Amino acid sequence: MNELAAYEAWMAEALREGVLAQGLSSPNPPVGAVVIRDNVVVGRGHTQRPGGAHAEIMALREAGDAARGALLVCTLEPCAHTGRTGPCADAIIAAGIAAVAYAVADPTDQASGGHQRLAEAGIAVTADINSDDAERGALRGWLHHQRTGRPYVIWKVAQSLDGQIAASDGSSQWITGPQSRVAVHDLRERVDAILVGAGTVRTDDAALSARDEHGELRGRQPLRIVVTGSGQLPQHAKILDGQIPTLIALGPGAAHHRVDVLRQRSIDHHNNGRAACDVWLSPGDLQEGVDLDALLAELGRRGVLTLLVEGGPSVAGTFAAADLIDEVQAYIAPKLLVSGMWPALRGYGVSSIDDALNLQIADVTRSGDDVLVRAVRRHAPLKGK
Repeated sequence: MNELAAYEAWMAEALREGVLAQGLSSPNPPVGAVVIRDNVVVGRGHTQRPGGAHAEIMALREAGDAARGALLVCTLEPCAHTGRTGPCADAIIAAGIAAVAYAVADPTDQASGGHQRLAEAGIAVTADINSDDAERGALRGWLHHQRTGRPYVIWKVAQSLDGQIAASDGSSQWITGPQSRVAVHDLRERVDAILVGAGTVRTDDAALSARDEHGELRGRQPLRIVVTGSGQLPQHAKILDGQIPTLIALGPGAAHHRVDVLRQRSIDHHNNGRAACDVWLSPGDLQEGVDLDALLAELGRRGVLTLLVEGGPSVAGTFAAADLIDEVQAYIAPKLLVSGMWPALRGYGVSSIDDALNLQIADVTRSGDDVLVRAVRRHAPLKGK
């Protein structure tokens, strides 16, 4: 095996490590790293919670003395700045690493420069190893946020073969099988926020949590977001239980008394040490709904890197109409509901095939008896700032 092939094989290991940091490290990039000595992985690591160690440091700690003279492979260029932690480039030099290979150059002015610092210290540095895989993998949300200031938006839908998300009576539970439901909770744990409309809250009383196979809350929970033009929500809705951070995005025409009730609820819970919700009022005309562009910009300022849209057909259709969906994850169950009443999307109104939103199939996989189709925007930038 030549050197490039070996680097690509070890980068695949680092990419798998990076997945473990998704959601955990936000708003920092979810980086993975491995230390290789004598063709054996002697250290693994992924970025910890903000303020914690970066992936390279975790891998170096596990490698210990074996790091001297070894190869370090990481998904993002090692940082060269001091933030909450010191520069990874300096730690790599101090550990005696002989060579570094990374996938993606750091696009930020603040943290870039690690390549040069390592090279000046006599370390052999190789860039762009499996860079496309890294861009489309765990780093995609962070890179999208760096380039646009907004979160990467994933629309997840579970539907029948005939494109329905519910039967004629509105029942939708268990369209897909148990493997797909577990995969969705895995995804919830890796994203920074989940969004639905008020209709989903009123109809399903959705908890919007990441749960294990026993129905218990997992260790990490995303921000819950409810979009509601009016602010009319059930008083005892699960999303107002205060257990998980929640943001209520209100339309500019929301009734003042409803806004006051939600804000007072937040204040009361803050006084008790736990906030039931945070309230954000959309800009715009009073007759309009929530400005999704403004909401995504606000979420970007809050450090949300990835947003999972799980709302009903109207909410999803609004995101699609605004061309704000970066990725679709469609779980298709081998069922025919023959209702025609609950399409996956509603309200976009494409009048001609020429106006269709074109996506690119990223992969198609089996999920138990279901099929998961993942598609991404065709023209999403993959490289550069």
